[in-house]
Amino acid sequence: MQVIRSINEMQSTSISNRSKGQLIGLVPTMGALHEGHASLIDTAKEKSDITIVSIFVNPTQFAPSEDFQQYPRELEHDLALCEKHGVDIVFAPSEEDIYPKSYSTFVEENVVSKGLCGISRPNHFRGVTTICAKLFNIVRPDVAVFGQKDAQQCAVIRKMIDDLQMPIELAISPTIREEDGLAKSSRNQYLTPEQRKDAGLIFKALSEGKSLADNGVQSVDRIIAEVTHTLGTSRRLRIIYASIVDKMMMQPVKEVKSGECLIAVACWLDQVRLIDNIEL
Repeated sequence: MQVIRSINEMQSTSISNRSKGQLIGLVPTMGALHEGHASLIDTAKEKSDITIVSIFVNPTQFAPSEDFQQYPRELEHDLALCEKHGVDIVFAPSEEDIYPKSYSTFVEENVVSKGLCGISRPNHFRGVTTICAKLFNIVRPDVAVFGQKDAQQCAVIRKMIDDLQMPIELAISPTIREEDGLAKSSRNQYLTPEQRKDAGLIFKALSEGKSLADNGVQSVDRIIAEVTHTLGTSRRLRIIYASIVDKMMMQPVKEVKSGECLIAVACWLDQVRLIDNIEL
């Protein structure tokens, strides 16, 4: 497995691989890799000849009050997981190379990114689209793989790829969950054992909402009431939002249509922010 830190080396390596007719799959990450990331790697390997994982904790998607400094950085662990899963190249640039002092250009999507997480994190998706656009230019992937847990992020990146005519296939890998349904996340390691017990209520609430929809309930208000009731059984959980939206544009819907919607939830579990969703 090759580890590349230089942007110029990464670009020239990708150009060389593409000139040989090899398809490149990219898994963009912020590190602290776990089984969820491993599933993304497996998807990339199925769809490409060369699998590249980028590891970069992106400062532009964090607000000043968020956990950028505390975000776990475990490069040796991440490299071991990548090697175990057959990654060909890890691209791990420095912050100074990605955002030099003179940096002043950003990429912004203005519809899909505005609801849900975009309300409480107004500059978050501008940071996501900017870093992804930069990584796409550096790595030149044919396929980029993201996880369904970050459904709004997937929708924003899809819109950016479509709007900017980027020749990239977006592949969405299913959410990987713990035994109690909690979505795998790098932030889960922040949770204490007591908090971890309450975290399982998030998937329980989503599953109860899906059960109503599966049994013919089309009322958005009825389903959201069930979801919020379950989440409210924990004093630790504070709901940021619980919404039913269409899968493509992340806009609120008036009634549930099977196969077109998802329930998206964000909560504070004490000081830890957790998100999840489930398709209806």
